[in-house]
This record gives sequence, structure tokens and C-alpha cells, in this order.
Amino acid sequence: MLSILINLAEKKLHLYQNQQRTSSYIIAIGKPSTPTPPGTYTIINKIVNPHLAALGTRWLGLSKPNYGIHGTNKPASIGTMASLGCIRMHNRDVEEIFPLVPIGTVVEIISGISNYNPNPALAPKPTPPPYYQPIPNPQQTPYQRHIVQRGDSLWNISQKFGIPLDVLIKANKLNNPNMIYPGQELIIPKNNL
Repeated sequence: MLSILINLAEKKLHLYQNQQRTSSYIIAIGKPSTPTPPGTYTIINKIVNPHLAALGTRWLGLSKPNYGIHGTNKPASIGTMASLGCIRMHNRDVEEIFPLVPIGTVVEIISGISNYNPNPALAPKPTPPPYYQPIPNPQQTPYQRHIVQRGDSLWNISQKFGIPLDVLIKANKLNNPNMIYPGQELIIPKNNL
């Protein structure tokens, strides 16, 4: 089964076949004023030589209305934040993947994770960032452990465990609370510190 991962931080599109990465391409993503929306989508339509020259030679429409993966008539924009939110590829690259990508292909757009694996059970444990602190043994401390899953945010984790967001950030000594990643272990205080 084919799937696509778009990593906004890397500005790369990765193709996965049967959970193995087969190829990667440099892309252009949305400008800060018109960002590419993270999320999980599907390919809903495919067009050869779309009517707008700015879309290059191929269009792969996403289930998010008005967004897609397409070629470009501005190849110098590849590798930058230049689009209105769509994913731009070199025409040769989008022409290469076009016949491989069927309607219904899952496209996951993430803000930045480098050890992605489309099967979380097989994913290698990510290398923690330098500010990461080891998780204490829950039998010896007043903490629980939580393994971050794809789609988790600190906000929904704090809601799930019923603890204030600032307590969760403080307990995990997070320098950048917007940068959590699947496989990361968080400590969940059993009482509000």
C-alpha cells in the first residue's frame, strides 16, 4: 500500500510503499501568511496538465478543499516557503509520482519529525532532543508515563489526564512545548506539583 508523508520542516515529500520509504523529493510549501495545513488527508483527484500554468504539469488534489500536490512553473521556488498552501514539486518529480499514486492514497502532512514510519509499531525510538530528561521509574515517584502518539498535542494530553498545561510543561522541562513527537515519553504528575 502506498502512502505519502510531507514533512514541512524538511520541505520534503516522502513516498512509502508497504511501510518502506521508497523515495524522497524536495518541495515548496506554504508561505508563513498562507501555511500548508498539517493533517491527514487523501488524494481525491488527479489532473494531467491542469488549466493553470502555475500548477505545472500534474495536479494531485487533496481531501482538504483547494489544496493539492502539483508541479510548478517556478522551479526556483522549490525548497522554499512560497506557495499559497499547496505542495509544489519540480514538474519532473510530480510526473514521476503521478502514475504511482492512486485515488485514495493517504497523505500525512506533519510539521516536523524525521524518524517517521507509517507503522508506529515498527517505528524506531526517536533520538530525544538535548533538553530531554529521562523518565523516572513510576514505582518510585508520583508520576505516570505517557508515550506521545501521532496527532497528540500537549493540550489534548493535559485534557486527557486532567492536569493544567503549565504543570505538564514544567514536569517535562520542555523548552519548546510545540515540539513533541511520536514515541517521546512524557511524565504525567499524579498530583499537580
